[in-house]
Amino acid sequence: MFRTITLSCFLLISSHALHAEVTHKAGNLIQVTAKRMLSQIEEDRQQINTNPRHVYDLVDEILIPHIDFERMSRWVLGKHWRRASSSEKQDFVEEFRKLIIRTYSTALLEYNGQEIRFLPVRDASDPNRASVRTEIRPNNGPMIPIAYDLYKNEVGEWKVYDVSIDGISLIANYRSSFGSQIRRTGSLKRIIQQMKARSQQAKK
Repeated sequence: MFRTITLSCFLLISSHALHAEVTHKAGNLIQVTAKRMLSQIEEDRQQINTNPRHVYDLVDEILIPHIDFERMSRWVLGKHWRRASSSEKQDFVEEFRKLIIRTYSTALLEYNGQEIRFLPVRDASDPNRASVRTEIRPNNGPMIPIAYDLYKNEVGEWKVYDVSIDGISLIANYRSSFGSQIRRTGSLKRIIQQMKARSQQAKK
C-alpha cells in the first residue's frame, strides 16, 4: 500500500484537485508533468483500455525523465553500491527504473480521482534542494501527507530523488527491502538476476 499510494501521488495531480498556486520551479515541475500525464491518458484512453501496457510507454516518456535513478540507486543500495562493479551498478539502475515504471503504471491504472492538495514549497538551506509537500485525501480516512524531495543538478534541472509518505521515505523503504534480500541471498548479482526475471515476466 505504501508504494502504490506514494507513487500514485506524484503522478495524479490534476488542475481541479489543486488548492494552492504553485510558483516554485520544483513544485511547478511536478504539477506540469502530472497534468501532461493525465491529459495524455485521457487522450489515449481507448488505446489503454485495449492495451493497458500502453501506460508503461507514457510513464517512461513523460514521468521517468524527472527522476534521478542513479542517485536513488546509490542511496537504496548504500554500502552494497560501493562494493558493486560498474556493470552491476549499471544493471541495477536499469532494473530499478523498470521496477518504478511498473509501479507507477499500476498506480495510474488504479487512480479514481482522489483529491490532491499542494502546500507551500519548503526550500532547504541549500538553494539547490527543495521539498514539495502535498496531501492526498483517500476515499476513506484522513488526509495523508506526501513530500517530494528534489535537487537541482549541474545543468539546472530539478530531479526527484525521494518521496515520503506520512514521514516514511521511499528510499528508506526500498533500502530496507533490498538490504534484507542481499543479506538473505548474499549477492547483489543474484538480486539483479531476480529483478531481470520479474521484468521479463511482466512483458508476457
